Amino acid sequence: MELRQIEAFLAVAEELHFGRAAERLRIAQSPLSQTIRKLERDLGAPLFERNTRSVTLTTAGHSLLPHARKILEEVDLARRSIQAESGTVYGKLAIGFSGALNHTTLPALTRALRQHYPQLDVSLHGGLLTQEALQQLIHGALDLAFIGLPIDAPTLATRRIATERLGATVPADHRLAGRESVEVAELAGDPFVTMPAAQGSTLREVTFAACAAAGFRPRISQEVADPYTALSLVAGGIGISLMPESIEGIMPAGTVFLPLSGDEVLLFSGLAWNPGAMSPALLAALNLAEEVLPTPAE
Repeated sequence: MELRQIEAFLAVAEELHFGRAAERLRIAQSPLSQTIRKLERDLGAPLFERNTRSVTLTTAGHSLLPHARKILEEVDLARRSIQAESGTVYGKLAIGFSGALNHTTLPALTRALRQHYPQLDVSLHGGLLTQEALQQLIHGALDLAFIGLPIDAPTLATRRIATERLGATVPADHRLAGRESVEVAELAGDPFVTMPAAQGSTLREVTFAACAAAGFRPRISQEVADPYTALSLVAGGIGISLMPESIEGIMPAGTVFLPLSGDEVLLFSGLAWNPGAMSPALLAALNLAEEVLPTPAE
């Protein structure tokens, strides 16, 4: 298996069209087809189903695709390592986050990464709740993730970066909207908009614990994975939701944030990573996070 064969396979696999793949590689279509056929002979399996109308990946092609991408990524990293000046941090860093809940912490880290390590290729993966992010860290799809704490994942490391009080977000015409604060027990009759249970949301767990402490189980009107979508549903009168206090500054029109009175309801959030998959890029990001996202006082 040669590097040019991998490049040819990946171009066809992503374009699903030999003509476009040939243009992308800046070669004629005939030698491209010959390269793919030779690769298939070497591997002993067809990689594409071809007809006059379409090109599709076979089972073998689907199996090869992630490995082909990894090979080219490693080759690119090797070239960059040779060309990089001493002390330069290069490579790829995949960061997972939920969305609106990270609007005060994620930008601070990504801005600092771009300023200090411009050669680092940072990719952001949003819409991830805690348990889904942890699974992606364990399987190597992410390098670093913003998550809710605590977690039950012995192979991962974490650091707390925020402690926030929760409040109730309600529609502007809600019966309690004019109040300065509200007790959790006063929300017992309201439908709740929450994060999905299947994706393991720490915010959902804290919400249910707060309601249980107040003597009721919340009635769920709708589950959505994105916190800002949840706020939009609150604005539309679908229900209410408990959210951290930092969300107050970005709430959509038609919603009101009410601090919770009585016992504090706290949401802890932090960073998680896999110590067994440490790279220079991840180490640099963690060191920088220590500066821009200091651990909050107890």
